[in-house]
Amino acid sequence: MSAAVLSNHPIKARSVRRQVWAVRIGLFCAMAALCVPGLWVMLTAFRPNIEVMAKPPVWIPHVLTLANFLGIFGLLPDHAPGIPVTAYFINSVVISVTSTVVAVAVGMMGGYAFARYRFRGKAGLFLGLMLSRTVPGISLSLPLFMLWSRIGLLDTRLGLIIVYLAMNIPFTVWLTDGFFRQIPADLTEAAMIDGSTRWQAFWRIEFPLARSGLASAGIFAFLTSWNEYALAAQLTRTTASKTMPVGLMDFTAQFTVDWTGMCAMAVLIIIPALILTFIVQKHLIAGLTFGGVKG
Repeated sequence: MSAAVLSNHPIKARSVRRQVWAVRIGLFCAMAALCVPGLWVMLTAFRPNIEVMAKPPVWIPHVLTLANFLGIFGLLPDHAPGIPVTAYFINSVVISVTSTVVAVAVGMMGGYAFARYRFRGKAGLFLGLMLSRTVPGISLSLPLFMLWSRIGLLDTRLGLIIVYLAMNIPFTVWLTDGFFRQIPADLTEAAMIDGSTRWQAFWRIEFPLARSGLASAGIFAFLTSWNEYALAAQLTRTTASKTMPVGLMDFTAQFTVDWTGMCAMAVLIIIPALILTFIVQKHLIAGLTFGGVKG
C-alpha cells in the first residue's frame, strides 16, 4: 500500500502544478483585460490625431509625439489657446490635499475615540456614520446644488472640500478604528504608569503603530477626492473651482471630441495618483493586511 501511495505523489504534484499555472494564467488574462483601457489611453496621449481617427484603427503607433501635451497648455504656435490645465490642476491639488488632511485628522480622532472610550450612544453613532457612507453621492447632487447656491458655496473650492469631507470621514473613522483596536491597550497603560500622559502615550506609542492605517486611509481619501467627477461637475462652473476630471469635458464640442487632448490630460490626472501610491505602497499594503478587520 505504501508503494501505491508513493507512486501517486508525482501525479498529485503534477496536478497541483497545473492548477497553479492555470490560476496564474487566469490572473494574467484578467489583469491584461483591466490594463488594456489604461494602456490605450496612454498610447493615444502620445499619438498624432491622424492615427487616432484612422479607419481601420492603428493598433501599434507609428509615431510618438509630445505635441498633444504641448497643445493642451497652448504652447504650440499653430494651436488654439489651451485649456486652463494649470488652474484645474491647482484646484484639484488644493481640494484633494485639504480634504484628505482634514479627513485623516478627524478620522484618526474619531477612530481613536470609538476604539478606546465607552460613551452613551457609541454604537448608534458609529452605525449612523457607516450608513451615511452607503448613500450614493450622485443622489445628493441636486439637494447640494440648491443648498450651496443659497449659502454662496456653489462654484467654490470650500464647497467641494466640505462635500469630500462628508464622503471621506466615515471611511477614515472606520478604518482607523480597526487599527486602534488591533493595538493592545496595555501598551498605553504601561506608558502612563511610567509617567506619560495619555496624549504623550498616544503620540509616542499608538500613533507610530497606526501609521500604516493612516497611510491607507489617506491614500483612499485622496484618490476619492482626486478622481471624483459626478458631484464636482454639478457644483463647479468656472476655472475658479473646476477640477481636472471636470476639465476633461472641455475637450468635447457639439460634433467633435479632441481625443488626443483628452487622453493627454487623463495621463496628467493619472500620474500624481500613481506617484503617491508608489510612495505609500509599503504602508498601504501593511494597512490593508493589519487593520482592515475590526477586532
